[in-house]
Amino acid sequence: MTAKLTISYDGSKYYGSQIQPQKDTVHGRLQLALKTLGINSIINFSGRTDKDVHASMQVVSFSLPSYWNDKIKLQQKLVSFMPMSIKIHNLEILDYEFHARFSAKKRSYRYIISKKQLTAFNSSYMAYYEDINIDIINKACKLFIGIHDFEYFHKIGSQPATTTREIYDARFYEYKDMYIFKFTANSYLRSQIRMMVYALLEVSKNNLSLDQLKQQIDKKEIFTRRLASPFGLYLSKIYY
Repeated sequence: MTAKLTISYDGSKYYGSQIQPQKDTVHGRLQLALKTLGINSIINFSGRTDKDVHASMQVVSFSLPSYWNDKIKLQQKLVSFMPMSIKIHNLEILDYEFHARFSAKKRSYRYIISKKQLTAFNSSYMAYYEDINIDIINKACKLFIGIHDFEYFHKIGSQPATTTREIYDARFYEYKDMYIFKFTANSYLRSQIRMMVYALLEVSKNNLSLDQLKQQIDKKEIFTRRLASPFGLYLSKIYY
């Protein structure tokens, strides 16, 4: 049997989702809880989130021993072991092959920017940038849509099998007192979204032209490799 677990978490409390030696991570917390329940399976996440990056929806899968056939009891146990910063939303026990990462078809992220100066109470959950130009940002967003080699939009040091990704949707809009970036793609390179967001904000400030952005997308020249703040970024939906 395979367990499909849907969770959310406050990324500012952890050194990312992936397990790391001597570091407090979401994977590590979940692994400890499962081991306490006698479940020593490999845990698979739908996607990796870096330090300080949040998830309003993250999907996890792991093999389940046959004696754990009571999903309500198992979910209650997992909830009792999780800190307030990790929320268990739903547990499904599947009788078919499922892998949180490899079964996923699309993933959506949102990046939240406050229209107001940040406070001590929201500074870990959104970003703040001045000189926001919605129209020019949306024009720039469209340049990312499609299949591209994003070699110039990922963190140096990671070694993916390929740097080609397909972005299905990229948009920017207002919602109440916030600006929201939304990206949907098959998958992402390490820090790709934060690098894309920073470049888009540079276009908004007239520090980067649309032509220069396209040149970087087309791997002709690098104009910026800086990262936007991690605090505004949320893994928001996984499509299967």
